[in-house]
Amino acid sequence: MDQTLEKLVGQKLQASFGPRTRLVSLCPLAGDASSRRYYRAYLDGASVPPSAIVMELSGSSLPLSSEELAIFKEPLKELPFLNLHRFLRGLGVRVPELYGHWVEEGILILEDLGDHSLWERVQGLPPAQVLAWYEKAIDQLLLIQIVGSSKRDKDCIAFKQRFDSRLYMWEFEHFLEYGLEKRPGVNISRAEKRLLTDRFTAISQRLANEPPALNHRDYHSWNLMVHRGEVAVIDFQDALMAPPQYDLASLLNDRETDRIIRPDMEQRLYGYYLQKREAMGATKVARDEFFEIYVLSVLQRDFKVVGRFYYLELIKGRPEYKKYIPPTLRRIKRNLLRAPTLDELVPVLAAHFEEMR
Repeated sequence: MDQTLEKLVGQKLQASFGPRTRLVSLCPLAGDASSRRYYRAYLDGASVPPSAIVMELSGSSLPLSSEELAIFKEPLKELPFLNLHRFLRGLGVRVPELYGHWVEEGILILEDLGDHSLWERVQGLPPAQVLAWYEKAIDQLLLIQIVGSSKRDKDCIAFKQRFDSRLYMWEFEHFLEYGLEKRPGVNISRAEKRLLTDRFTAISQRLANEPPALNHRDYHSWNLMVHRGEVAVIDFQDALMAPPQYDLASLLNDRETDRIIRPDMEQRLYGYYLQKREAMGATKVARDEFFEIYVLSVLQRDFKVVGRFYYLELIKGRPEYKKYIPPTLRRIKRNLLRAPTLDELVPVLAAHFEEMR
């Protein structure tokens, strides 16, 4: 462990909890797909928590798409994580406590929510208990979408960016580039690429025309922690405006989620979401039309995920996410077959992905 980092963290812990706080040990944690690094700090001292999470900042605080598309015209005045943390906490969303932050020195100290994500918590549970946990996750999601959207804040950066057709297409093109064109052994024809691009453009325009709500942008079962009977939300710094179906699609269809959330459970949770949404004051929607946008959102996001995971392997040398590509491809096939006019893409993609045959 870097002794300079340990010394710095020790100083910041004392600034957060008092001069008698002692750093016992600092242990690296498995990170996400970003450049941030995380550590668990074990503490000793009176009236201090037994542990805290240290976030070490590195590189840009923005997602790759925001940088390449120049979403923000001027440099941000505040770290997105801090900006969103303050806003979400004000809504009553269960986010980790922020004990201290020193952005110029690259250190944030946060509440330790433990090691159990929602995904890990539901393993081996009977369907009724799985549904109960995912309903808790939907409750937190609706706080973000319904209450958050109603309390629009000009200082919250999430309201300054939205999923438009340009961003949707950037993510589709990420799939075309890394999932097909740059993937070893793949030879996609011009006609195939043209067909895919045409359909992706139509999906992008359709989704971009939908009324937006505040979205987390990565609201999946690995970004939700179970702590003391609650579902807590993490990794929210990329929040933006998008159709409300986007985050719901992420929650119920990310990576290998459908290994647990079977189609009948998906429908029950979809119904719970709509019922709770209306109970919180949202306008009643036509269920079939809302579901059509939900399916398109699942597809768009899954294509993005396949492209992203191949990018991480091919460009960043990080193959650990590749195991999630096969279940994602199988889900793409299932949803193409239930989306009007998109079933023609199945044989095109099956020629290049064994999982879609």
